[in-house]
Amino acid sequence: MGSGCANNELNYSAKKPREKRRREQTQRRRLLAMGVPEARVRQLNSKQVREMLKRPAAVKKEFAAARPA
Repeated sequence: MGSGCANNELNYSAKKPREKRRREQTQRRRLLAMGVPEARVRQLNSKQVREMLKRPAAVKKEFAAARPA
């Protein structure tokens, strides 16, 4: 009889709050690098940030017009 824990690939570590904060901070920095104003980035929740990062070309185009040349 086996112990039932032979396949270690089935044991996933839990997501950690610190790692989540780090990921969200990195995503917000990416938006800032695309030209999104900092005030706008602060207003977004994490779901909105992820949605904007799905289409980076559209985000750059949208905020390029607002940015002074």
